[in-house]
Amino acid sequence: MRYISTILSLLFVAYLTSPLWEKPASEFVDVSFLDAIDAQVIKGYNFIKDQPFIEKTLNDFSNTVATIPAKLTLQPGETLYEPVKKVDKPTLATPTDGLFSVHNVQIGDAMSEVNAELGKAQRITTNEYGTQWHTFHTDYQNFLMVSFDESSRVNGLFTNNDLIASTYGIKLSSSKSSVQEALGDPIKHIMKGNVNYILNNDGEMDTFLIENVFVTVFYDIHESNTVTAIQIISESLENQKPALYGETSETLQQGFEFQLFDLTNAARVHHNIPPVRWESTIRGTAYKHSLDMAEQNYFNHTNLEGQSPFDRMSSDGIDYSVAGENLAYGQSSSIFAHEGLMNSIGHRKNLLKSDFTFLGVGVAFNDENQPYYTENFYKP
Repeated sequence: MRYISTILSLLFVAYLTSPLWEKPASEFVDVSFLDAIDAQVIKGYNFIKDQPFIEKTLNDFSNTVATIPAKLTLQPGETLYEPVKKVDKPTLATPTDGLFSVHNVQIGDAMSEVNAELGKAQRITTNEYGTQWHTFHTDYQNFLMVSFDESSRVNGLFTNNDLIASTYGIKLSSSKSSVQEALGDPIKHIMKGNVNYILNNDGEMDTFLIENVFVTVFYDIHESNTVTAIQIISESLENQKPALYGETSETLQQGFEFQLFDLTNAARVHHNIPPVRWESTIRGTAYKHSLDMAEQNYFNHTNLEGQSPFDRMSSDGIDYSVAGENLAYGQSSSIFAHEGLMNSIGHRKNLLKSDFTFLGVGVAFNDENQPYYTENFYKP
C-alpha cells in the first residue's frame, strides 16, 4: 500500500508541475497523450498523508460567482434524480418533398406544422447563423433543434436521437460506408465571400450539398463509425453566415452555453444515464476560464497562474467529491464542439459519467470570433 501512495504522490507532483516541463519536452517528443490525465481528478489527494487508501480516477483528455449551493444530504436509498421515464419514439414517415426529415419535420415546413407535430419548444437560443434554435424534447428524449427563417419556415434541423428518416434509407446507427455509398463524395470546403474554408477531414463527420441543402452527418468512432447525429441546413441559411464563425454577441454566448448543456443531457439520456442539472456557480468558474484562455491566447486545463480546474473550483467555494472539466476550442458551434468531445474518449467519459450531478458551461470568444468552451462537472 505504501508503494501505491508513493506512485500516486509522484503522479500528482508531475501533474502540478506540468506547465514547467511540458512545453520544453514537446520540442523533442509528442506529449499530446498527456491530455489523457488532465480531464478529471477526484478530490482528495491529501489522502496520501492522512488516509491509508482511496480510489482515484484519472481520465484522458464581470462575472460574479453566485451563492454556493448547500451541500446535498441524501437519505439511505434516495437518489438525486428520479429515473427518466421512457417515452415512445414517434412513428417516422419517409420524407415526401425533401430528402431528409427529423421527427417528420423537413426543410421548408411551416412553424405552425412544426408546433402541431412537436408542441412547445423547451428552450429557444441564438445560434451561429443569427437565427434561433427551438429545442424540443421530452425529458431529453426525442431531442431535436429546429431553426426558422423570417417567413417562419424551417431552414435548419439537428438531432442526435433516433428521429432521422430519409429517402436514402439513412438513419441513426447507419454505417459510415452506407452513408457515403448513398450520398457520394462529401464536400471538402465551403466558400464564404472570398475565403475558401477547408472542412473537417478527420473522418468524424461528412458534409454533403444535396439539392441546395447542406447535410452534415456525424459519426461515433467509439460505436463502429455509425451515424450518431445529423445537421441539416438550407443553403440560404448557410449563406447568411459571412464567415466560418458567427458574429459574436452575449446572446450567442448564452446560446452556445445552453445548447452544449442540452446536448450533453440528450447524450446522457440516450445512453441511459440521468441528466445533470445546470448550476450557475460553476458556470461562472467555467466562463472565467474560457475568457482567460480567449484573452491570454492559450488552451490548457492549467491556467497561466498554475491553477488546475480543481483549484479554480475550490477558489469559487465549490465543495465537490468528484469533479471534471472538458475543454474545446475553435469549433464553429456548440453542436460541433459536443460531437467532437463525444469522440474523445476522456471527454466522453466525463460527459457520460453517472457520478456527476451538476454542470456549468462557459463560452468566450477571442478577437477572431473563435469560441472557447469549458464544461465543469461536479458532484457535492
